[in-house]
Amino acid sequence: MTNSIGEIAEADFILAAGTNTFDAHPIIGIKIKKAVANGGTLAVIDPRLTDSAKLAQYHLQLKPGTDIALFNGLANVIIEEGLYNKQFVEERTEDFEAFKQTVAKYTPDYVSEITSVPADVIREVARGYAKAKNSTILYTMGITQHTCGTHNVFSTCNLAMLTGHIGKESSGVNPLRGQNNVQGACDMGALPVVFPAYQPVAVEANREKFAKFWNVEKMPDKPGLTVGEMIEAAGKSVKAMYILGENPVLSDPDANQVMHELKSLDFLVVQDIFLTETAQLADVVLPAASFAEKDGTFSNTERRVQLVRKAIEPIGDSKPDWEIICLVATAMGYPMSYDSPESIMNEVAKVTPSYGGISFDRLELCGLQWPCPTPDHPGTKFLHANKFVRGLGKFNPVEHIPPNEQPDAEYPMVLSTGRRRYHYHTGTMTQRTGALEVFYPEEYLEISCEDAGKLGINDGDKVKVTSRRGQVEVTAQISERVTPGLVFTSFQYPDVPINRVTNAARDPISKIPEYKVCAVKVEKVS
Repeated sequence: MTNSIGEIAEADFILAAGTNTFDAHPIIGIKIKKAVANGGTLAVIDPRLTDSAKLAQYHLQLKPGTDIALFNGLANVIIEEGLYNKQFVEERTEDFEAFKQTVAKYTPDYVSEITSVPADVIREVARGYAKAKNSTILYTMGITQHTCGTHNVFSTCNLAMLTGHIGKESSGVNPLRGQNNVQGACDMGALPVVFPAYQPVAVEANREKFAKFWNVEKMPDKPGLTVGEMIEAAGKSVKAMYILGENPVLSDPDANQVMHELKSLDFLVVQDIFLTETAQLADVVLPAASFAEKDGTFSNTERRVQLVRKAIEPIGDSKPDWEIICLVATAMGYPMSYDSPESIMNEVAKVTPSYGGISFDRLELCGLQWPCPTPDHPGTKFLHANKFVRGLGKFNPVEHIPPNEQPDAEYPMVLSTGRRRYHYHTGTMTQRTGALEVFYPEEYLEISCEDAGKLGINDGDKVKVTSRRGQVEVTAQISERVTPGLVFTSFQYPDVPINRVTNAARDPISKIPEYKVCAVKVEKVS
């Protein structure tokens, strides 16, 4: 997030795109409700009538996969009506003319044809976002999980720069992270193209720095593989795999193929707190400690590093992840001699500039938001206050392209997947609480009344969802949340492994799969 969670409550205009915030991020949802209660305007961009959309003054219920056209349409109105921040554009950005030329054809009427969002709504939302004192954009995987996901994100950035709603409080472009400490994992280099703190592996000075610090001859100069690319290479160029705290058998698209590829490995190690569906395929399972059994830090979605403390000793033979990794590395010939999470954080501060001023002693008092480069730095509440990291903000003109897979005569409906409020990711923890799985025990496929009528489906019927990759059975729920032609369910239930049908087509830049648009047919199970 460029800004902080608390700032959302003070925003005058919130544009929430592809995020079912009240279900997936309920604490942040409270901030949205406060903003609305304070007189702020909420506009929700989502194909579904979510709880967030029900609260919104504007629900832009677009066709799945048409986000770029919609954002370009908003920008078109803002430019044509002279509502853009001319001073900000002139002083802090570049390539505006190319962007202006690209969005010129995305008139509200043209965009309405693509998205199904009424032209007058597009105009009103554009005006409201541009004219507000402080406008913020919130988004999640409804924006990123497309084959054009990176360009979707460019579109949000273009809009923020166009209006100058960035680099100040209660504004910005704010991706809400889908899991605890995803931000921290990325910060620490768990991406194939960077070292910790997003220092590119392609830069020789970075490679030399880390080779010297970690006492190795040299560091690789080529990017590694993303998760999807590793799974695809399993049994081919990748012979062994070490999976920590992930459950790709349920969470990755085209899951039947994922299982096949994992089984083709020569050796599979899984490190987790439970025997997950993925761990059941492993040659060796390493028992890890849960969050309550270890010390360390989490970095949350607003870049805040927070200290967590062990509540109980690890149960059985389980150990904290860092200890297991140290033992494995040492056994493989690279001694790792860390004696505590604190010593690891001390090293982080030395090699990671944005974490340079963060220590356990400081975190005992309060969490700190990076960048926090020095021990006396208070942390950074919001980014880009005076300039962007690259200097000038760059407009990226992007065009609407349709999703990878379109409905046809054989697969006439679109499936989109997401999350439920009551469960977490693949249910590895929340399906074992003794409470949450009782409160919300069964998954459903949301289907419109019109589609259910055509297919002879009643509420509570068992239906079969089939794509070009596989099929899954699930209980139907007739719902106002989805429009005709669209069905929705979550990936959080092991007994409804919906990712057996989803599409593994990936964004060519970020390599994120297109979970949000998948052509399917739905049939009643007799």
